[in-house]
Amino acid sequence: MTFYPVKGLAGVSVDRSQVSGIGLRHDRTFMLVNPDGSFLSQRTVPAMAPLRAVVLGDGERLLLSAEGADGLEVEVTYDGKRRDVSLFGKWFGAGVVQDPAADRWFSERLDRPAALVRITPEHERIGWGVNPGQAGFADAHALLVASLSSLDGLNERIAETGAEPVPMNRFRPNIVVSGWPEPHTEDRVLLASIGAVEIGYAARAIRCAVPMVDQASGAESGPEPTRTLASYRRQPDYGGGVSFGMKAAVLAPGTIGVGDEVLVHEWLPEGPDPAPAS
Repeated sequence: MTFYPVKGLAGVSVDRSQVSGIGLRHDRTFMLVNPDGSFLSQRTVPAMAPLRAVVLGDGERLLLSAEGADGLEVEVTYDGKRRDVSLFGKWFGAGVVQDPAADRWFSERLDRPAALVRITPEHERIGWGVNPGQAGFADAHALLVASLSSLDGLNERIAETGAEPVPMNRFRPNIVVSGWPEPHTEDRVLLASIGAVEIGYAARAIRCAVPMVDQASGAESGPEPTRTLASYRRQPDYGGGVSFGMKAAVLAPGTIGVGDEVLVHEWLPEGPDPAPAS
């Protein structure tokens, strides 16, 4: 399991996590924004990928680090001064302004103005899809679920082209499922439970340019895996985008751990994906 404290930065792997309505604890509760409040993303700033933010204690402080740079520890502000923020020009809300020292640290690392914000105590953002659910500063949904069989199937196809396989972190999932023999089984899961948590299918995860970013270095390393995905995973119902993994809503919060069984209670019916129509 992996959560991403700051949207677009390196993930933090854990063996166990509480799960709320907006996902794994601390997942994408922080975000970097431009001077106009729009979010920063690896889509346009791939250098974000290797930057790390680690949540300390019970969430009172953040430790920021990057290779070749001095680290910085800052106190988290849960409530205080607000600023307007936006995601994709479709969701407009507010973020709690954090320590200016963090803004300077990120601006120096990324060589551009960047400010750190956190979700507000009253944050409420509804997703979309079959089960819309809620989300913090994630793109639109609480959880991204992928399976090892899907990655294996993709890498087999990539190998046939003579290119190098890609690791799972290119897709930045929260939950990785092992044991499903068929690739992309996650596409068909309508309702499932993992540990004490119940999840519901929201939509397929349509991929942008981020899977072509090396997550360790922040370097753009395309065209894989997008080139190969485009050869067999285009989704006409999603405007021809290519998919890998599925987005899920949290229907019942709780705690999950590595090794918990994934129990599928209901599968999506055969036929067109119902998410785009919803």
